[in-house]
Amino acid sequence: MTGRVYGKVAVVTGAAQGIGRGCAELLAHEGAKVIIGDIQYDEGKAVVAAIHKAGGEAVFQHTDVIEEQHCQQLMDTAVKTYGRLDILVNNAGWFPRATLEETTTDLWERVMNVNLRSAFFCCKYAVPYLRTAGGGSIINIGSISGLQGLPNLVAYAAAKGGLLSLTRTLAGAYTSDRIRVNYIIPGWVLTEGEKALHKGHGISDEALLSVGKTLPLGRHQSVKDTAYAVIYLASDESVQITGSILHVDALSLIHI
Repeated sequence: MTGRVYGKVAVVTGAAQGIGRGCAELLAHEGAKVIIGDIQYDEGKAVVAAIHKAGGEAVFQHTDVIEEQHCQQLMDTAVKTYGRLDILVNNAGWFPRATLEETTTDLWERVMNVNLRSAFFCCKYAVPYLRTAGGGSIINIGSISGLQGLPNLVAYAAAKGGLLSLTRTLAGAYTSDRIRVNYIIPGWVLTEGEKALHKGHGISDEALLSVGKTLPLGRHQSVKDTAYAVIYLASDESVQITGSILHVDALSLIHI
């Protein structure tokens, strides 16, 4: 541990698995006290146990991010437990495939609620605590789809585009409070959810790995690739960076 975020307190949503878990574990490894916010109780508790075993500090707060009260309670838990809040990682997301004509009103609303409204709620209740702490870092986990989506990711692309707009708006709004807000594009990470989605279409893990070898930098992006970017934006190393897009995808030139 190099202690790049030593003494800071971080909330990570959707941290029971995948990118969120990777971010939470690396934040703890680098000295932060971490609040795991997730709807998955057993998995969230397992992340806390793993962090404790590795010598870090963390607590779990059962959170359904589409519920405003849950998001408020998540931020309150950070301050009640550790006395302050310095970092918010809005990672919770959901990416069902559907074209424009396949997208129902219900699907559209659920995708917006999970990917965009949740970040709005969390930012709303985090900002007062970040201001009290003298500043901090909000890190929104976005997507290349926020710049231009694929034909079967219409709702998801719109939500991630909205998240990018929210990022830049809040970055401008809270500079005087020394609250930085940035947007990370993780790329194609083979999380549990991503593997399950492709398996449902008959694509094996082995086939996905073979595709990865044909990508620009020779492999899929990993959970740790994103986690390292989060550490940088959460640390004091990036105190002059706000309203920015950090590509960790190696794919942007293909998609745009």
